[in-house]
Amino acid sequence: MGLDSYPDLDPDAGEVVDAEVVVTDDVLVKAFALGPGAELTPHDHPDATNVFHVLEGTVTVVRGDDEESIDAPGVVLHERGAVHGARNETDRVAVLTASLCPLPS
Repeated sequence: MGLDSYPDLDPDAGEVVDAEVVVTDDVLVKAFALGPGAELTPHDHPDATNVFHVLEGTVTVVRGDDEESIDAPGVVLHERGAVHGARNETDRVAVLTASLCPLPS
């Protein structure tokens, strides 16, 4: 077994496929592959900081009323309680990870 935990995710158009990459007592890292036209619905984590790492493609990141297209490689910090989400407005798969710390209860 190697050190790389990067999952093989292959979503269809409009589909979000996710996988837990790292789960410890205080950190959660999930990978999300967004097919063309797919969306992570805006949500919040009142007790955890969330960091998106855009690894492949371009993701439109939503935070509150703001939106910005982030190309890979890109990093976006969401402070605790910030409403955030993501969309893939391209015709290619986009992949990001979301890291939460501390682990939400």
